[in-house]
Amino acid sequence: MTSQSNIRRKRSTPAALTRAVIVRSVASSTAIETGQSIARLERALLSHTSKFRDLKLAD
Repeated sequence: MTSQSNIRRKRSTPAALTRAVIVRSVASSTAIETGQSIARLERALLSHTSKFRDLKLAD
């Protein structure tokens, strides 16, 4: 049985998936697992001097 509020609820559009959003997500997930700073991990991911600079994120 569905309630009236569920029937009238508008469907929201998904948030735009950008490189910045992906980097932030990866950094925050890694920070939770490793205990490191999100900002530090983001800088490392965005750094062009990273040892993984040649790796590309999937489109």
